[in-house]
Amino acid sequence: MDELEEIVFKHALLNAAKHKGSANPGAVMGSIMASEPELRSRAKEIGPLSGKIVAQVNSMSAEDQQAKMEELGVQVEEKKKQKKEEGLAELPGSHDNVVMRFAPNPSGPLHIGHARAAVPNGEYVKRYNGKLVLRIEDTDPKRVYEPAYEMIQEDLKWLGIIPDEVVYQSDRFEIYYDIARQLIEKGAAYMCTCDGADFKELKDNCKPCPHRDQSVEENLKLWEEFPNMEAGSAVLRVKTDIAHKNPAIRDWVAMRIVDEEHPRLGTKYRIYPMMNFSVSVDDHLLGMTHVLRGKDHLANSEKQKYLYDHMGWDIPEFIHYGRLKMEDIALSTSKAKEGIESGEYSGWDDPRLGTLRAIARRGIQPEVITQLISEMGVKMADSALSWKKIYGLNRNIIEQKVNRYFFVPEPVKIDIEGCPDEEIGVEIKRHLHPDFEERGERTFVFEKQVYIPKKDYKDGFVRLMDAVNIDIDGDDVKFHSNSFEEAREVRAKIIQWVSDDSIPAKVVMDDASIVEGLCEADCKDLEIGDVVQFERFGFARLDSIEDGEMIFYFAHK
Repeated sequence: MDELEEIVFKHALLNAAKHKGSANPGAVMGSIMASEPELRSRAKEIGPLSGKIVAQVNSMSAEDQQAKMEELGVQVEEKKKQKKEEGLAELPGSHDNVVMRFAPNPSGPLHIGHARAAVPNGEYVKRYNGKLVLRIEDTDPKRVYEPAYEMIQEDLKWLGIIPDEVVYQSDRFEIYYDIARQLIEKGAAYMCTCDGADFKELKDNCKPCPHRDQSVEENLKLWEEFPNMEAGSAVLRVKTDIAHKNPAIRDWVAMRIVDEEHPRLGTKYRIYPMMNFSVSVDDHLLGMTHVLRGKDHLANSEKQKYLYDHMGWDIPEFIHYGRLKMEDIALSTSKAKEGIESGEYSGWDDPRLGTLRAIARRGIQPEVITQLISEMGVKMADSALSWKKIYGLNRNIIEQKVNRYFFVPEPVKIDIEGCPDEEIGVEIKRHLHPDFEERGERTFVFEKQVYIPKKDYKDGFVRLMDAVNIDIDGDDVKFHSNSFEEAREVRAKIIQWVSDDSIPAKVVMDDASIVEGLCEADCKDLEIGDVVQFERFGFARLDSIEDGEMIFYFAHK
């Protein structure tokens, strides 16, 4: 046996071992070409040789094949199955009486980025029969967009997340004041009247500010005077490790003065809690057992542990997850708000935005978002989400659910010359869904005058779907035949069409452009919110009917 024969023999034996003793000549040839690149120039020689040796290997018994493999030193390498970690892993710690929270800032409605937090919290609470708290974190009046109080709950409802309790931090200021006073009395917090720049210099050099060692009495006196001070003249600080390796954690601010009017509180309060303070207090008092947050909050988790230790509270399980990278999705709430105010966007549900209400308006199903976010899990690695992923899963979900209809974009009216009388007025029926005949049929009445898409109005031989074949020659459109077989033989383009009884329609595309056209008469039976598949155009959701015109929002192809 020469060297080439031995190589072919080895590959044939390996292929046979993987396929119950029966090798395939093509597979053997492919294996050699892939793993032995230096032999590719001898492909014409190897092909016949592979056939000959494969026949020889296949005629051998299993025992003889095994013996030959041992003789030639051939071993089948078993592929190690790598278990890909997907989905929501078990929560750490106890699973008894699980309490979790979704805590958005009411700066606008929810977008997909918010779903990164909302979905896992909602799913874990379902899994462990726990309690979910919706906590509206509205302690920065500059970032409060009043309609968002209601919009957030609407968006959660669309996702299928119904909180067991709704809490507004703006209702809890007296609680925060009480805890702040307790911290002062414990010597764990102090009133600092340093200039901000001066404190930063001290902090960055691991030096305490001169107010750190004030007596409890001095701090309580300043605390009482706090509401009457000028903005920026004082803050309440929580004592941490002044030599901590991260300067941001050193003696962080718990309370500051805010003179902005609050949508819910007006000007009732001037002393506002900082996020790390209010979040720590509420997570404890509301009984959180597990806190999910992005890994950008790792330093905040460490800050908050100091407050827990000062107060003697049990620390909840902190779980941090990676960033969600969104491709081609506009998510910035502030930029969206600016765009709405300037007229660039039509509203929070403009199809170019990544808000949940924009996604819902286009006919994307809520379970798409839930499934994709759940698959990401809550691991520290960053995850990516794109429209392509959203569209692919949505298509899988709705393809069997939604009915088919004709939509003719940019319609052109044609008058078919020479159309036989027996073809005119013929009723044509198509199933609402080809896989579910029980759903019923749509009915078209073919006339010699029909509308076809502008892009299909080109010289040549075409077939009007389920109707007749026509020849287009400039302005002349002539009847050719009604033979589908003829159209198939010449591979004629099959195009959609509608009759005079069609309904004016607009489709708002994903880039907010508008495609005007006509949809078939049976679309009159649709209800607002129905999602349809316009054949050879894409999926769309009926959004409204205005002056007899149907307005659809495009979902995807």
